[in-house]
Amino acid sequence: MKKIFLMLVLFASILIYPQSVVEKFSPELQTKLNSLNSSEKILVWIYFTDKGNSLENYFSNPELVVSEKSLQRRAKLQTESLIDFTDLPINQNYIEELQSSGFQLKQKSKWLNAVSGYADKSTIENLAQRNFVKSLDVVKIFKKTESELEFTETVFEKSQYPPQPEGVNSLNYGQSFAQLNLMQVPAVHDLGYDGSGVTICVMDAGFNNLAHVAFDSMNIIAMWDFVNGDPNVGDEGDMGTGSHGTNTLSVIGGYAPGNLIGPAYRSNYILAKTENTDSETPVEEDNWVAALEWADSIGVDVTSTSLGYLEYDPPFTSYTWQDMNGNTAIITIAGDLAVKKGIVVVNSAGNEGWRSTPNSLVAPADGDSVFAIGAVDASGLRASFSSFGPTVDGRIKPDFMAMGSNVWAARSSNQTQYTYVSGTSFSCPLSAGVIALLLQSNPNLTPIQIRNILRQTSTRSNNPDNFYGWGIIKALDAINLITVPVELTSFTANYINDAVELNWITATETNNFGFEVQKRYDGEQYKKIAFIPGTGTSTNRVTYSYKDNDLKSNRVYYRLKQIDFNGDETYSNEVEVDISTLQDFVLYQNYPNPFNPSTIIRWQSPVSGQQTLKVYDMLGNEVVTLVNEYRDAGKYEIEFNPTNLSSGFYLLVFKSGTIQKQIKMLYMK
Repeated sequence: MKKIFLMLVLFASILIYPQSVVEKFSPELQTKLNSLNSSEKILVWIYFTDKGNSLENYFSNPELVVSEKSLQRRAKLQTESLIDFTDLPINQNYIEELQSSGFQLKQKSKWLNAVSGYADKSTIENLAQRNFVKSLDVVKIFKKTESELEFTETVFEKSQYPPQPEGVNSLNYGQSFAQLNLMQVPAVHDLGYDGSGVTICVMDAGFNNLAHVAFDSMNIIAMWDFVNGDPNVGDEGDMGTGSHGTNTLSVIGGYAPGNLIGPAYRSNYILAKTENTDSETPVEEDNWVAALEWADSIGVDVTSTSLGYLEYDPPFTSYTWQDMNGNTAIITIAGDLAVKKGIVVVNSAGNEGWRSTPNSLVAPADGDSVFAIGAVDASGLRASFSSFGPTVDGRIKPDFMAMGSNVWAARSSNQTQYTYVSGTSFSCPLSAGVIALLLQSNPNLTPIQIRNILRQTSTRSNNPDNFYGWGIIKALDAINLITVPVELTSFTANYINDAVELNWITATETNNFGFEVQKRYDGEQYKKIAFIPGTGTSTNRVTYSYKDNDLKSNRVYYRLKQIDFNGDETYSNEVEVDISTLQDFVLYQNYPNPFNPSTIIRWQSPVSGQQTLKVYDMLGNEVVTLVNEYRDAGKYEIEFNPTNLSSGFYLLVFKSGTIQKQIKMLYMK
């Protein structure tokens, strides 16, 4: 009987609509229309066939559609054009024709070339017959996962974690130290990184307590409420409450020394209210897409979204685990598209915990290029509520982990108090904040380059799985893996005649004020020891040098801070000098590391004899022999220029008699 009934329904739909119209309806919309009464209006997407004519002017003048900062961000992707078809505005004539037919416009998406809005059954039929209408679909109305926005605020007088060691770090993190220290953030702050110059968009359920002291120094450059259509992202008379957004924003960028400090406390912030927390008015996915496009037009670098969706409120059909394939949910499609435009999209993996299904992910965390963040506790163990993968097409998810259990945050109901909160909602902003630090260290990094760096330095880089991804993000390790500034081509340090001689070379220079030489010993922070003026601008190779005679330990570390006339600062990789006599066998760390196309290898031997220098892959297979000969005692240096190796880690092993030394190298094509 069920099969007969289904056939009758399908047959009836064919009788009601012409075949050309039926083909434009999604299956979900078709089903909805069959049960819709004549006066009831529903929220639909209408997709257009094109964007009209006279589009060349936009490609010739891309600043007409996006900001200069957005164009600068896109430039690092090195595509043929800074904008593409998705960036062009929707044809306004199409929109006006829809509205004149009774369509009530809600949101516009130039990326999707579509609009969302309310229409009744007859209007939808009418609109589907327009030649410029490509297809129609229902706007998915999401049901929040039960634990996603629910948490209990409790004010604690004492931290449940070990206190911050005194005198070790330059900032006093209060009870937020544990969540940051798990990711090595305090060590990165001590290097001078704080998120400056990076723009972050936080998309959440509103922000109801921006008067909290943790936000006193936050640089908020734009705000918009996409639920209610106004610039007020708080609760004042609007639908939805913003306590959740207050918490997440404080975790990523709050600054109240002695109480709470976020990883990116000096970044620029864009705030978007996209989630309606009212129980009878679930959020629509078009809010999120509209907010993402808006943030892109301003020039956002990183987005942080502590929301995720899987199930709809009845009578709408839910997504299932089978739809977590990276190509079904509109917000997932938009998230991946944003990455192609140079935006790092960071999203909570979900709070679905363990299910009997093959995954418990929520959209848009299933996106191919979206950074899905799971949650661990302070000891690094996965939180029971953290969603797991893989995606339906077999990709590992989540991507990375951060602390999401008992995270210290600003309290939403008081302007001076704090609280512990839990959920992947809070591991997400912690991770997004670290990504801002990486972008500050090298603004030229693309989202995929950042992902690759994090994959190589997180705690499970060698054994990722669908519960932890590539592991807990380690900010300092990631910073140290980032390549040297563009203008710097080499940086070496050698111990000669009771002094360390530093030498570095630049191939070209633009706007270079000079280099600050910094030094540290084991267990210490970097300190300035000299300033070497730059040439300003030069297209030729420029060689610099500095001699350090003030040596107090037999192991010392150096780095360079390049300063431009406009105040921009970039750092070189660290180089280590082992101030030992020729009574020791030493295999120095190669430089640069990681390297492409070549690297310098140095070693010393206190005795004459047969010496070998070999490269092995991480499985122990010998890849190449660099040295195998008799050599006198002394220091040696060779250049290693691989031509047929794949990207990855390799072991360099030096042997002389019974002595063996080894280091790890990273080759990146």
